[in-house]
Amino acid sequence: MVIGTRPEAIKLQPLAEALRTWGIVPTLLFTGQHGSLDPTAFGMDDFPQIHLGCPGVENPHSHVRSVIAAMIPVLRDRPELLVVQGDTSSALGGALAASTIGVPVAHVEAGLRTHDLQLPWPEEEYRTAIDAQAELLFAPTELAADNLRSENVHGVIYVTGNTGIDALMEVERRLPTPMKRARDVPSILVTCHRREAWGNGLESIATAVKTLAAIACIDFVLHPNVFVAEQMRRLLEGTPGVSLLEPCGHAGLVRLMREADLILSDSGGIQEEAPALGIPLLVLREKTERPEAITAGAARLVGTGAEQIAREARKVLDDPITRAAMSQRVYPFGDGQAAGRIAAIIADWL
Repeated sequence: MVIGTRPEAIKLQPLAEALRTWGIVPTLLFTGQHGSLDPTAFGMDDFPQIHLGCPGVENPHSHVRSVIAAMIPVLRDRPELLVVQGDTSSALGGALAASTIGVPVAHVEAGLRTHDLQLPWPEEEYRTAIDAQAELLFAPTELAADNLRSENVHGVIYVTGNTGIDALMEVERRLPTPMKRARDVPSILVTCHRREAWGNGLESIATAVKTLAAIACIDFVLHPNVFVAEQMRRLLEGTPGVSLLEPCGHAGLVRLMREADLILSDSGGIQEEAPALGIPLLVLREKTERPEAITAGAARLVGTGAEQIAREARKVLDDPITRAAMSQRVYPFGDGQAAGRIAAIIADWL
């Protein structure tokens, strides 16, 4: 089971536990893409582990090559299956390494598409390449499964839901009852990190945040990526009404989401979680591979233009009907049982 980033750890932890109930104890291959992830922080410290020591670099293709080189010697012990999740350079590197020496691949969160190789880059290219290699494809939704069918992938497709919703429900179960903080103005939570927004996009998002700070209290969670965090600090530090928060764990982020009146984010995970929490979401991207949230009425795609972001945020905050409609809990990405379904399929396949 390949884990390179925090989202991969969050979304694969429920599957690792579900596999254990079938008597299958996966070995966790930590690539190091997001640095030395602490397995204890994700409830994965009691699984066998291998740390590959391949930290993320600016060129994602270079990281793919590093992961392949580090993983092939490990896989020569011939595991029966390699599980990858999502669309990271760690996931692609793992899938290509496995395919090189004939180890079957299972792809969790298969079939997500914008149908534009540049938006997002390189994720769209990577997830398409992984799906082409995989024997088992676990699509979170029927739309994702349809994408795979249209590509005539050779692997077997299953619609399972997204394990990220499993993780979210478990975290929320442990959190105390949410309480909105006493404020005279609405609260907005902001995150952004997508490579497609680096440079002008991040500057435009910061401009929108400054505009909205006049009418709302804003919590801006900085991303672990140093480049992104430093640019946002430079653009927003000292802005009245804007609190710059250090990167936090999954439970801390879920707590912040539940306390917000509106979320602005380009995160794939938040696009899945906000609808399930009933928090209105504006997606800071031009295209999304998760249109199910928009179809469900829980999110709107607004891009990175400052005026568009500010205008759409005001619409949600000022119009009680719109705000109420977007604040209903909906579950377009699953019912929280995805890990059990995937584990049962893997057990049967083995």
